[in-house]
Amino acid sequence: MKLRIIIISVAAAATLALTGCGSADSPPAASPSSASASTPGGHTTYPLTLTNCGTDVTYPAAPSRAVTLNQSAAEILVKLGVTPRIAGTGYEIDTVPTELEKDYSSIPQLSGPGQNITHEGLLGAQPDFVYSSFASFFTAENTGERAELHRLGVPTYLTEFDCTFHSKVAGASFDMLFNEYRDLAKIFDVQPAGDALIAEQKAVVDAGVATSKKLTSSPRVMWFYSTYDGAPYAAGPGGLPQHITDILGATNVFADASTKWPEVSWDEVAARNPDVIILADLTRGKPGDTAAEKIDLLKNDPVTAKLDAVKNDRFIVVPGRYMDPSYASVQAVPAVADGLLALQER
Repeated sequence: MKLRIIIISVAAAATLALTGCGSADSPPAASPSSASASTPGGHTTYPLTLTNCGTDVTYPAAPSRAVTLNQSAAEILVKLGVTPRIAGTGYEIDTVPTELEKDYSSIPQLSGPGQNITHEGLLGAQPDFVYSSFASFFTAENTGERAELHRLGVPTYLTEFDCTFHSKVAGASFDMLFNEYRDLAKIFDVQPAGDALIAEQKAVVDAGVATSKKLTSSPRVMWFYSTYDGAPYAAGPGGLPQHITDILGATNVFADASTKWPEVSWDEVAARNPDVIILADLTRGKPGDTAAEKIDLLKNDPVTAKLDAVKNDRFIVVPGRYMDPSYASVQAVPAVADGLLALQER
């Protein structure tokens, strides 16, 4: 087959994106939800207690000054229509999806691009709820430990994809992400918005899986996220990239790694010889973050330059947020499926 670089840009991916829910000052009309958390009419009853990452957390009321510790967490709350209730966000790593730009830009930024919110910066925002997609932010060195925030009367929520930093997660799937939406919708008392977002995103996943049925082989792929001191971080098992690989009928060359984001060597990459390399295009400003820098590195490293995938430009480029547990991650399914099909047909 003829081969070329397949670049799935933010603009191209926008055709796959879903219309934003928009922001709202008050919850929309409710629909039935679990009796333990809701009234017969579908609204959340407070105090609400949820078990999150093995910790029972009580939410005394719907948050009115939420702080998200990273971009993808903020985007999920924007999609749930609670933008006016977000008092701040941080750790922006990528371009914000076009349909979320207006709402997202109205949220106060509590840190610089690619930087963590400090403990002092968080408390200065006077949050009544803190939400993170990464366990590494809930540390004494960064924003503060969850237990400490709870003692201060600030309830938290941490994605179940990263209860323990970088550890692989049993059963990681989009169902886990959709359960996160349900929890957040209960916390904010916007259950109809959560249900709508889940339905929309299931349709995106289904479309990508349908495209993958046209593949005539099981490509061996490497998900290349970033580098640290010259060594690459690749997707291992127990995360959404592995789940996406599985549902598309492909094979992850680092599926046997001990963590979901192992730091590997270029010799290991060469030994596993992926058919296709999926590149995260990050805009946070760290060395080697952009897809162009990654391609340049692969083509100039004496080990990886010899790989068939590198010599023949078998790359699929996606926004970095597609590889994180986020609102945008479902778009990786059609994006990667389209890329694999295009490589097969050329």
